[in-house]
Amino acid sequence: MPKQLPAELERVREAARRALGPVLPVSKSTSADQNLLFDAQRSEASRDLPPYYLIYFVLVDLLGFKNLGQFEKLSWSVPVDYHGRAFLIEHRKFGVGVFVRNPEADEEDAKEIVKYIKKAIKTAEPYFDWLADEALQSSKLNVVNNSAALHHRFTFFQSEYEKKAEEAERRKDERIVKKGNGWESVSRPSFGLRIEAGWLALAAIESFFSWTEHIFIHIAILRSKVTTGVGIAQLARADWSEKFKASFDLTDPVSKEFYDKLIELRQTLRNFVAHGAFGKDGEAFEFHSGAGAVPLMLPHRATKRRVRMTERLSFDDATALSTIKSFLTHLWSGPRAPAKLYIHESQLPVILTRVSDGSYSRAMLSIDEMTTLIDYLSHQFDRAANMDW
Repeated sequence: MPKQLPAELERVREAARRALGPVLPVSKSTSADQNLLFDAQRSEASRDLPPYYLIYFVLVDLLGFKNLGQFEKLSWSVPVDYHGRAFLIEHRKFGVGVFVRNPEADEEDAKEIVKYIKKAIKTAEPYFDWLADEALQSSKLNVVNNSAALHHRFTFFQSEYEKKAEEAERRKDERIVKKGNGWESVSRPSFGLRIEAGWLALAAIESFFSWTEHIFIHIAILRSKVTTGVGIAQLARADWSEKFKASFDLTDPVSKEFYDKLIELRQTLRNFVAHGAFGKDGEAFEFHSGAGAVPLMLPHRATKRRVRMTERLSFDDATALSTIKSFLTHLWSGPRAPAKLYIHESQLPVILTRVSDGSYSRAMLSIDEMTTLIDYLSHQFDRAANMDW
C-alpha cells in the first residue's frame, strides 16, 4: 500500500502515476515466464536508470508497487507490467536494473520502461523534498564521514610545506650569480622557496579549518551535544567557532587557550584569503600622502593579530602550524579519545538513531566500548554492502 501523504502531494502521486504510462503493477492478467525471478538478465537499458533509491521511492513508497523483498545479493525486487508482460526492476549487489527474460528480444521494451521511470521520477521531485524533510525532522539519518579525505589533504599540504621550508633553510646562504656581456645578476633560491613555503602553509591552514569544521560536528554528535537532524543542520550552517564550542568544554583552560589562538588565526588569515585578499578592515588599500602610498590600516589601528597588513602581508607560518600541531594532540585527548577511533579510523558515518538509543554515549566512555561498537557496526555495513541477508 502507498503511504499516506499530505493533500498537496496526492496531486504529485497522480501525476507520477500518469507519467509511468503503460508501466503498471503486475496483476493476474500479466504474462510472466515461470522462471523469470531466477533467470532474468540485466538489460543494457539499465545503464540509463536514475539512482536506485529514487526508483524505490517512486514505485514502492509513492505508487504502492509490490516489493518482493530481500534475497541473497538482492536488496529489493519490484515486478512491473509493460503491455501485459512482466519485467523486473531490481536493486542487486552490482546495481539497479531492468531485468528481462530475453535480452535481445526485450531490449527495446526495457528502454521504454527506463524512459517512463525517468519521467515519473522527474514528476515526483516535490515528494522527494517532502521525504527528505520528514527524515530530517524525525532524525532518521546518517551523517556522512569525510574525515579521512579532508585530513589527508591537510597532511599533504603540511608535509609539502615542511619540505619546502627545510629546503629554504638549507639553501639560505646560497647565491646564484649569472654574468653576461657587461652585466651580472645575483639571486637567492631561498627567497623563492620561502614564498612557495608560505603558499603551502596557507593551503595547509585552509585545509585544517575545512577538516575540523567537518569533524567537530561528528564529535558533537558522538558526545550527544547535538542529537537531532534539525540541530545538526543548524550546526552545519554555523560558524567554525560554534562547531568548536559544541565539541569542547571552554571552561577547560587548555581548550579555551587553543580556541583563542585558533580563532585569532582564522579571523585574520583565513578571512583575508576568503575575501579575495581585500580583508575586512581595509587591509588591501593604500592612501595617498606626501610620504607616498601608505597602507590604510596604520600601526595605531592594528590589532594583535599575527597577520598585519601595515607592511603588506606578513605571516609567521611556522608558528601557526606549530599551534595547529599542538592542538591536534589535544583534539583527540580526554573525553574525545574514543571519537578518534570512530571518526578518524573507522570512517563510519554517524547514525542518529544510535544517538537516541544511547549507543554512542556508552561507547564514548572508553576505547574498549567504542571498539566493540565499531566492530558491530562495521559488520552490519559489510553485510548490507554485500547484500548478505
